[in-house]
Amino acid sequence: MSPEPRVARRIVVSGRVQGVGFRYALADEARSRNLGGWVRNRRDGTVEALLGGPQDEVEAVIAWAHHGPPAARVTSVEVEPAASDLGEFDIVSTL
Repeated sequence: MSPEPRVARRIVVSGRVQGVGFRYALADEARSRNLGGWVRNRRDGTVEALLGGPQDEVEAVIAWAHHGPPAARVTSVEVEPAASDLGEFDIVSTL
């Protein structure tokens, strides 16, 4: 059996995603799946994250990001490939 493919994805989540605990909830989701990467608020009101790890786990967090925590109202999630050499998951400074 071959090891599961590892991928990295950059996502940008739009909608009511700041001030609702989105970063912390996304970090919890990513950490619970042992993913590497980071999440941050952006000054334009979006949340950006870099996720790296087994493909199915990364895709599960992206699927979660389409709805987020209960108070969030997600309108879109942009996804693109990213570099895959990521450390432990962290919350980083606003861009």
